Amino acid sequence: MDIQTVVILDFGSQYTQLIARRTREQNVFSVVLPCTASLAEIQSYRPIGIILSGGPSSVYDPDAPPADPALLALGVPVLGICYGLQFIVHHLGGRVRSAPKREYGHAEVMVEHGDSALFANLPATLHVWMSHGDEALELPAGFQRIASSDNALAGIENPERRIWAVQFHPEVHHTPLGPQLLQNFLFAICGARGDWTPAHFIETTVAAIRERVGNGHVICGLSGGVDSSVAAMLVHKAIGPQLTCVFVNNGVLRKHEFQSVQKNLRDKLGLNIVAVNASARFLEKLAGVSDPELKRKRIGQEFIAVFEDEAHRIAQQTGGPGAKLEWLVQGTLYPDVIESSSVKGPSQTIKSHHNVGGLPELMKLKLIEPLRDLFKDEVRRIGRDMGMPEEILSRQPFPGPGLAVRILGEVTPERVALLQEADEIVVAEIKAAGLYKEIWQSFAVLLPVMSVGVMGDQRTYAYTAAVRAVYSEDGMTADWAPLPYELMKRISNRIVNEVRGINRVVYDITSKPPGTIEWE
Repeated sequence: MDIQTVVILDFGSQYTQLIARRTREQNVFSVVLPCTASLAEIQSYRPIGIILSGGPSSVYDPDAPPADPALLALGVPVLGICYGLQFIVHHLGGRVRSAPKREYGHAEVMVEHGDSALFANLPATLHVWMSHGDEALELPAGFQRIASSDNALAGIENPERRIWAVQFHPEVHHTPLGPQLLQNFLFAICGARGDWTPAHFIETTVAAIRERVGNGHVICGLSGGVDSSVAAMLVHKAIGPQLTCVFVNNGVLRKHEFQSVQKNLRDKLGLNIVAVNASARFLEKLAGVSDPELKRKRIGQEFIAVFEDEAHRIAQQTGGPGAKLEWLVQGTLYPDVIESSSVKGPSQTIKSHHNVGGLPELMKLKLIEPLRDLFKDEVRRIGRDMGMPEEILSRQPFPGPGLAVRILGEVTPERVALLQEADEIVVAEIKAAGLYKEIWQSFAVLLPVMSVGVMGDQRTYAYTAAVRAVYSEDGMTADWAPLPYELMKRISNRIVNEVRGINRVVYDITSKPPGTIEWE
């Protein structure tokens, strides 16, 4: 049975990923496409519904996101959210203007048509989250207002055209009954079965990989983290011995990680792993580099260079002289994609992810990215369904560029060694306090700041380490974790006493946004 799909068109909203999460929480699969996606691409998914996201633009601006208005005539149920409502009104003959009273933050919405399928079984007054400076002044023919706030129209519908829209954001947690509204759209209006499960995903993904690869041989860039491990297992289920995993020591791994990852993944997953110690090669590429984007790109490019070297060698072993290896597996997730480029709409690039931002334009290997449209919690669900050990699935995220993006300034072997020691202390103490699984990420950062200290009646002049710990659901937003004072005291004391070269420890209390989880 085919999995039903809802297509989400992204107009550059910071909340687009939350729409995808909310649909999948109800076991309805969704795929995010840029608002510029063609009708043919949208229809290729045979969607049961289309959701138009919010966005920062005004529909009447000359450079408004150029979505095809013909998508409103496909006969597929459409739900517009915020900018999506204004897009519908503007392109179907209504009028949108700059609102005399903008609405940002908490608001109350009055439901005016309780018989609307979109507001079924919801109270007459809803607490919602607004974020708009424009409003729909005149509705297109055949549409009616179904909800309003004190300042603006808040909901419209045209059931004959199968179009609904709201001015507020039902996908954010500040709209408590938002999931119920989305459920009404997905099930009552779109007729969703709610049958997207890890088992379905595994079955369809394995079949697709098997068909795509055929008799070819595949190389997987394995980091030992959750993403690449689950991606490797999916491909392993599809093609078995045709997969060779390559684990590269890029010189900026955590302490003892090169040895421990090999043991875990060979012994517990049965994967065929080739370990390559290329630390000197990577550190040479990073010498003298301080710019974080350049660090990411050089690491990404060097990864591909190493993989292509190994691919050639493995192809010679498996297929004989002249044989070619065509495929490369990566554990790219949706947050990696959305932060690395604006292909999902006109949103601004935050940073290049090594999986998607550092690949050479003429890369010889073709990519397989089975997790590209998923979030971290969904990846863990899939891993558990495949019977993978919790020790692997519960690991906190670790960036592909490794400690290079946690060492501000130039990356040198000496600085890597310092950060490895400090980071090991942070992780060990977080685990000892029983907080490791509760916290999304916890780690140390080495700052290019040196300060005076006193140890044993002697003056020191050494580096500063920052400790970072955050709570998050998917890595797209995060709150700093208020660690117990006693825990922070133990971490600070251990780092200063045990790591020669660091004499000061600070704690990062910045959330995302405005900061990012990683420092670079």
